[in-house]
Amino acid sequence: MKIFVTGAAGFIGFHLCKKLLKSNIKFIGIDNFSSYYDPSLKEARVNELEKIAISNKSKVKIVNGDICNKDNLKKIFSEFKPSVVVNLAAQAGVRYSIENPDAYINSNLIGFSNILESCRINKVKHLVYASSSSVYGGNTKMPFSETNNADHPVSLYAATKRSNELMAHSYSHLYSIPATGLRFFTVYGPWGRPDMALFLFTKSILNGEEIKVFNHGKMIRDFTYIDDIIESILKVINKPPEEDKTYNKNNPNPSASWAPHRIFNIGNSKPTLLIDYINAIEDALNMKAEKTFLPMQPGDVAATSSDCSLLKNWINYKPNTPIKEGIHEFINWYKNFYKI
Repeated sequence: MKIFVTGAAGFIGFHLCKKLLKSNIKFIGIDNFSSYYDPSLKEARVNELEKIAISNKSKVKIVNGDICNKDNLKKIFSEFKPSVVVNLAAQAGVRYSIENPDAYINSNLIGFSNILESCRINKVKHLVYASSSSVYGGNTKMPFSETNNADHPVSLYAATKRSNELMAHSYSHLYSIPATGLRFFTVYGPWGRPDMALFLFTKSILNGEEIKVFNHGKMIRDFTYIDDIIESILKVINKPPEEDKTYNKNNPNPSASWAPHRIFNIGNSKPTLLIDYINAIEDALNMKAEKTFLPMQPGDVAATSSDCSLLKNWINYKPNTPIKEGIHEFINWYKNFYKI
């Protein structure tokens, strides 16, 4: 098995590549090192992969390129000939999609369509792609289930991720490409994104700066630790979906299909109040935060909560890392990385 990982220098992509390296699974990565957040963190992740490769007496190749460029993909597919593609490349962030919608159209729609075409042309055996809990949008029925409708997004980011699911399904139907969409729920952990709450709060608290607490701390998130995400991805890779010849089109189930396409939630299934999350960060740092309480931001949702029973049934695994443990691991990494 040879795996092509897009977004390989990103948060989740890096951790996946790290695990593949340590497991001696052949892979190649691509990343455009965008300036959405400090590219030096992405470069540091790649440097870490190179250190692991040296210790394993192996090699790692992360191409500096963009999935929006078809020539980049053509070269990788023709030379490396991957049997599995894990598409993690995307323009992330709910709020930023209001400021810079073009970035989302380019990466999440045009880039993803290039991935689908590459999979079709090269007869890839399994496409695993990142979706998001954001697709549930205006839904208020908790926990979110893949069997519920997800067609009322409240941000462009969410709309592009839901579009990815529909695009993947169409290719799965037309060309029998096994494809699995993964709806990630608020991923956190070491080497995390600087625009995410845990990173922002930790940095501000250590610098003695106030933190912005939206929806007056009453936001609820299903925080999911990175190691649980990676374990889930690896297990999903090894179980591509098949056609369901018993699928009832008169009573359609949104999570499944007659085509070899499936969608799964990946969350901790233990939703946490934002203010409790902040308290856990304070406890781990042994410092108190100066808080500014603010209303909900445009594009945000008040709560997320995952029903991961379908995932558990599919791969016999679901995320389970406790919040305090995950936060402790992040803060240890943060202090070490920034020499605090």
